[in-house]
Amino acid sequence: MENVIIKFQKEYTIDLTRSEKVTFIRFLSLYLGASFILLLLLSLLYYQNEKTLHLDLAKTKMENISSQISSKIIFAHMMDRELDIDEYLQMQGYEIAFYDKDGNKILGNSTGKTKLEKGFYQDNNSYVLVDNSTFGHLGVFYIVIKEKLFITLVENIKSKILIVFLIIYSLISIVGYFLAKLFIKPIKDEREKLNNFIKDTTHELNTPISAILMSSESKELTSKQLERVKLAVHRISEIYSDLTYIFLEEKDENRVISELELKAVIEEQLNYFEVIAQKKKINISLDLEELRYKIDKNDFIRLFNNILSNAIKYNKKEGKVSILLKDKTLSIKDTGIGIEKKKVDDIFNRYYRATTEQGGFGIGLNIVQNICKAYNITFKVDSQLKKGTTFTFTF
Repeated sequence: MENVIIKFQKEYTIDLTRSEKVTFIRFLSLYLGASFILLLLLSLLYYQNEKTLHLDLAKTKMENISSQISSKIIFAHMMDRELDIDEYLQMQGYEIAFYDKDGNKILGNSTGKTKLEKGFYQDNNSYVLVDNSTFGHLGVFYIVIKEKLFITLVENIKSKILIVFLIIYSLISIVGYFLAKLFIKPIKDEREKLNNFIKDTTHELNTPISAILMSSESKELTSKQLERVKLAVHRISEIYSDLTYIFLEEKDENRVISELELKAVIEEQLNYFEVIAQKKKINISLDLEELRYKIDKNDFIRLFNNILSNAIKYNKKEGKVSILLKDKTLSIKDTGIGIEKKKVDDIFNRYYRATTEQGGFGIGLNIVQNICKAYNITFKVDSQLKKGTTFTFTF
């Protein structure tokens, strides 16, 4: 039982910041307040409608009883017969009395004083009907009928409405709570993504910066230390380039779109990856033909570098990377860890990481996707887990 309670608490506890809690409470208060007012108005309208309906029914029934008694009195007087109205005097919930022209009670089971004014009116907790349609037959000038069921009926209606109101409002409150959770969840998710992104960025920057600091401690750098510095600087440059593209949102006017020779740019960029590839003993094979395409040079470099960087980063030691540029198609194939099929559709989402085996913070492929959309470049991903991945771009 305790395990069930703990599980329930973990599932439905919302871990929010102060501002998120304020937003959550405001949304929930507004929703519940508006629902309460609307439900209250509907309940009042329903109550008034039911009250009026039952009051009309009570009045109609009392008028029918009065009419029947009046007919019996007139008939008995005209036929000189004995008046028999015991069945009316024994009716449950009604008090019936007959009065002469001076207001003296002749017969009946009513108690207390009654105003002998013709019509239908409320007297404390009862409704009273005074009828003078007997015209003095048998000395009866007024028939008074007092109804005692209506107030009880109204109280029952109130109780039922209150119970239904509380049940419906409880359900609305539960639904409102979960709606508020759904409302705040995207905000919470984005905050968590941003927090994770900051942590990952800090971690990513820490490694190359540490390498530079360690290497710079010596007055004279060895070839190995120079290699470390090159790797570190290249990594910082990549991070800066990606962050600039994503967060500074470079405008179209900053782009220089021209007919770019893609083969030359690829060969130029391969020089920056030479040190990284050698460190993991990655063999990069090339099959490039000339291809000219209208695109900003920096955007193409971002696209190519992100894919090649991943091909090296997630490759196995002594693995292979094949780069093919032919028939307006760029293909980059690696022999790395691969991607699960169910994760392929998500890898282009910002901050999404399909694996935690290597560093990174999940924006590289999102940048690639944005560039492809901007320049009408179609792309596809073919991947097999533990066998490798191929990215294909058609220009």
